[in-house]
Amino acid sequence: MTPGRVLRTTGLKPDLAATLAQRYAAPELPAGRAALGSDTVAAFGADAEIVVTSNRAGFETDLLDSLPRLRAVLSFGVGYDTIDAAALAEAGVVVSNTPDVLTDCVADAAVALALDAMRGFSAADRWVRAGGWDPGGVEFPLTRRLSRSRVGILGLGRIGRAIAHRLEAFGCSVSYHNRRELMDVSYPYAASPLDLARGVDLLVVAAAGGTAASPLVGREELEALGPGGFLVNVGRGSVVDEEALVDLLVDGGLGGAGLDVFASEPHVPTALRTLDNVVLLPHMASGTVETRADMARLVLENLDTWLGEGRLVTPVPESDAVVRS
Repeated sequence: MTPGRVLRTTGLKPDLAATLAQRYAAPELPAGRAALGSDTVAAFGADAEIVVTSNRAGFETDLLDSLPRLRAVLSFGVGYDTIDAAALAEAGVVVSNTPDVLTDCVADAAVALALDAMRGFSAADRWVRAGGWDPGGVEFPLTRRLSRSRVGILGLGRIGRAIAHRLEAFGCSVSYHNRRELMDVSYPYAASPLDLARGVDLLVVAAAGGTAASPLVGREELEALGPGGFLVNVGRGSVVDEEALVDLLVDGGLGGAGLDVFASEPHVPTALRTLDNVVLLPHMASGTVETRADMARLVLENLDTWLGEGRLVTPVPESDAVVRS
């Protein structure tokens, strides 16, 4: 293949990056705004038709002026909030992601975070290691039960449904909020995130919507959960008002939280690191060997199908109209 027809951003899974370099002669493109004016763009920008990136690396829309032949941006990951798919669609550029293949692992992680946050397993592990269970010590505090609790799921898509399915096995009652009510599920629908939070013991965020300026879960929703309520977030850090979350956890206004995502990754608020009622993960909900391999496979499947047939296997919604037109 002609070098530069495909470009790859930095930070991709090493074996995927190696395949792109060896099989597709894909030069490396700096992530983010560093790509603007880079040597890679200067050398290959006029010929580049495809960029393979990730949600972490993203894609700068300003690059379009330097990549006149660009027709597709392929993202390693299900999220694409760092890629302006709507703006790219207007420019005739399609975007793909890697849905479905990470559903099970993210749902497993959400349940694990719920169990850990409510039962305090990580805190208990630290307590035992520090000698808290030694003779003469005090009893470890009682924790909260996940089984038969009331769970609200914010975002009942593929991952949200998989989480609900797992929690049903725990005897939990499940309700949900989406942009619109779903006709193919029997779970009760809440008209807003606030209504959802008011009626549950555990709120699980599996949505990719919301921004730091307008989070779906703000201070009011968190206060509605109350001192006995818990939050799990495997969606996006921007979905939750992180400042309000920290305030309530520190002051006891929220029972606890299990967090895989944060507002300004990899920055984690210092206050959260000191709290035993908070479980912190480094955005690893989909981070298994099997899932990462499946994601890489799907990226390459999208790439080969686009090169061979001019279509994507998994276009994001904003791109679907472009592909089908």
